[in-house]
Amino acid sequence: MENNKNDKTRRGFLDKGVKVGALAALGSLAFAKVFGIRVAEDSTEGEMMELMSPDGTLVQVPASEVQGVEEKKTDYDPREGFVNRKFVMVVDLAKCRNAKKCQSSCNKNHYITGENAWIKIYKMQETEKTAPYWQPTLCQHCDQPPCVKVCPVDATFKRRDGIVLIDNNRCIGCRFCMAACPYSVRIFNWSDPWQGETAENKEYDPDHAGVPSQQGTVDKCDFCPHMIDKGELPHCVSACPNDVFSFGDMYEDTVTNGSGQSFQLSKLLKDRAGYRLMESLGTEPSVYYLPPSNRVVDFEEGLSNYTEFESVEKPGTP
Repeated sequence: MENNKNDKTRRGFLDKGVKVGALAALGSLAFAKVFGIRVAEDSTEGEMMELMSPDGTLVQVPASEVQGVEEKKTDYDPREGFVNRKFVMVVDLAKCRNAKKCQSSCNKNHYITGENAWIKIYKMQETEKTAPYWQPTLCQHCDQPPCVKVCPVDATFKRRDGIVLIDNNRCIGCRFCMAACPYSVRIFNWSDPWQGETAENKEYDPDHAGVPSQQGTVDKCDFCPHMIDKGELPHCVSACPNDVFSFGDMYEDTVTNGSGQSFQLSKLLKDRAGYRLMESLGTEPSVYYLPPSNRVVDFEEGLSNYTEFESVEKPGTP
């Protein structure tokens, strides 16, 4: 059942934005074809479509001659991010039962070993008289990230799409970012993080943080931009069996969970009293939480069928 769910939802998320090019003067239909706008197969004959030209003039063209053109991948820069996007995550605490599938999937797909998990699940309880709940905690990808401000070598950087990443080739291991982060979500590679042949042989790319990791550098959650680039959800979102996580674009006002259900972000946060961690600090996180009210699952201390991602032993290790 879980495989069917994942197969159904990994595709179709954040389709590469269909964009129609606005043409300045459409004196002839051939002009549209020069700019790569393909003929739509299902358009009604004679139907007209209104477009805006670069100078702001509204012009009408036959709808049969206009179709969206897929955004070119060459426009994408790992340090700049996706154009006209603002990624956000919503965590529904009413659904979390500490299955840790999010953590194990993140570990496996980022080749994380040992205790260096990027997602931590904390047992929370306000007082002895209130009910406990589980809180998955990961990098908050703040709009005002204190970690970026204190990094002396520009290793930690914030992209235009809101994702905060670490360039391990620049990181000098000063750990200023760890001291500045109020959420304690960063980890430090004290020893050589052997991640297996697959990770070690990969070419380093700041867009795929932690692969391969390096001793003396900092790692953290990266919102899986390598998955977004393929039109898929982050690993934690698609792996969760209870749809705790939803991910999407704030500009589109839509988030999608692992089952493929989409929600209007603004309405979801308003109806469920969504909030952000340590709001008063002014960090402006991109991760929103829905309170654990009207729970859909009972609280459990942990699931016995959970198996932690096993560490990869380096060849020659006794």
